[in-house]
Amino acid sequence: MALRNFLSALLLLSACLGLAGCRVAAPAAEMPAATPAPSLPGEPTAPAVPLASVQLQWIAGNFQQPTYLTHAFDDRLFVVEQVGRVSILQNGQRLPAPFLDISRQVESGGNEQGLLSLAFHPTDHRRFFVNYTDQQGDTRISEFAVSPQNPDQADANSERVLLTIAQPYGNHNGGQIQFGPDGYLYVGMGDGGSGGDPEGHGQNKATLLGALLRLNVDQSQPYAIPPDNPFINDPASRPEIWAYGLRNPWRFSFDRLTGDLYMADVGQNAWEELNLVTAGASSGGENYGWNRLEGTHCFNLPVCRSAGTTLPIVEYDHNEGCSITGGYVYRGERFPSLSGHYFFSDYCGGVIWNLQQTGDGWQKNPLLETDLNIASFGEDAAGELYVLDHAGGDIYQLQP
Repeated sequence: MALRNFLSALLLLSACLGLAGCRVAAPAAEMPAATPAPSLPGEPTAPAVPLASVQLQWIAGNFQQPTYLTHAFDDRLFVVEQVGRVSILQNGQRLPAPFLDISRQVESGGNEQGLLSLAFHPTDHRRFFVNYTDQQGDTRISEFAVSPQNPDQADANSERVLLTIAQPYGNHNGGQIQFGPDGYLYVGMGDGGSGGDPEGHGQNKATLLGALLRLNVDQSQPYAIPPDNPFINDPASRPEIWAYGLRNPWRFSFDRLTGDLYMADVGQNAWEELNLVTAGASSGGENYGWNRLEGTHCFNLPVCRSAGTTLPIVEYDHNEGCSITGGYVYRGERFPSLSGHYFFSDYCGGVIWNLQQTGDGWQKNPLLETDLNIASFGEDAAGELYVLDHAGGDIYQLQP
């Protein structure tokens, strides 16, 4: 994620927001054919009729740099604040005491550091997991327990550290954790930071940086490796890796109906990309190309190899934004016209797009221009979607 202070310089370089639909560009002629992202079988993700527009309904405010919103399989909303707190919204009201406050052990001084996401266990809702940068600036994936006496209070002393990943720089920390339909915990890791991946983590399977990890948090200590992880039998690779070649997969999500994985990867200086893995069509091991490729384009080279890489379904250049914010497929019941549409945005541009599958590929359709710094979307237990304004500290609900 490219957050507020870092983006101020980038915004000066960005051109005006373009509102034309964008189809993924073809690879350069000199590049060999790459592996295309799998297409959806049967019913498309988005309905055949494009959505006309959406609006944002204000829900709550006064949060300190909100980075994520999720649920505990009930009517409560859990809002993650970058400084190291989690607050609860219930019936539109913010509970006076935070659910969790670990701000003393969280380093949030960097633009992309802090408490970045939270995921409740899908069957044992008294267990939850967080992703944050510790006081040394390294990524920490930890499990906490909900207080037995108070479901609105976490036991801050119950931390069990699953994984600590050294970060060579302060940016590109990834940040998303989410349980997949298979019950495993997925962890998005950036390439370690700086610019251009100077240490080559994206194409190095011996490191956990620049990768999507897949962990079994219900067996062994601190976790087990799922037996079908793609590199489990490769001694030169970390067995936790599910996919690699990523720059900074700040936000990804699973379609709760189909199980499809949508993963937005923040680009370098030119291209933002959105990747899709159709449920059942992959056994993992995808290489998304960074740092040979930025989107479908050679990075810092006139000619590059793209053989064996998986290309995004959509990309856009920095005339339209500078830091893609991945979202969700709407599967709620309140707004049937939104059903099946995938919504995403850009932290710099503030436009909200939806995704449309057409006869010749995928197209993003602009639905709403905002002046928000949209750091994340969120989903409640019923499948309704929310938008988080990082700079303004406000939470909105997405509505037609």
